[in-house]
Amino acid sequence: METAVATQWAIDTAHSEVQFKVKHLVVATVTGQFNEFSGEVEASEDFSDVRARFEAQIASISTNNEMRDNHLKSADFFAADEFPTLTFVSTGVTRRSDDEFTLHGDLTLRGVTKPVDLKVTYNGTIQDAYGNTKASFEVEGKINRKEFGLMWSVATEAGGAVVSDDVRLIANIQLQKQG
Repeated sequence: METAVATQWAIDTAHSEVQFKVKHLVVATVTGQFNEFSGEVEASEDFSDVRARFEAQIASISTNNEMRDNHLKSADFFAADEFPTLTFVSTGVTRRSDDEFTLHGDLTLRGVTKPVDLKVTYNGTIQDAYGNTKASFEVEGKINRKEFGLMWSVATEAGGAVVSDDVRLIANIQLQKQG
């Protein structure tokens, strides 16, 4: 019996984005992103056995508001000086259909590691004009920020939270085949 040969892939950061969305004042949504990140994937041709590792630099966070970004980097939230990276390491994958998976893994944020499940949609594989093989994915998930030690909170006069506990994770990832 032949075993499948795993292919090595790396995130093409020029064609990928890693974002988060969080409710502000209960009714509005603030979108942020990490501008510096990297990742590697090892998988068979159909990605049904994917093994992934991802890392983002907390200091690269951007919400298009410097004052808010500095607050997010502070000890009130990410404590970027003490915990400079966010990491995700996959622990397994469940195939839902030909193009949908649940990627199970451990997310480490602010020194706290918790299991998370990410919904992954495979958009296909193609060869670009330069002969590079690319694969594209959309990734979605949700975490409770307080489970990772991001405890800062202030209530509004009406009793709602300034920042919600739930944070949506959204990534559009393009991989480039290595070797």
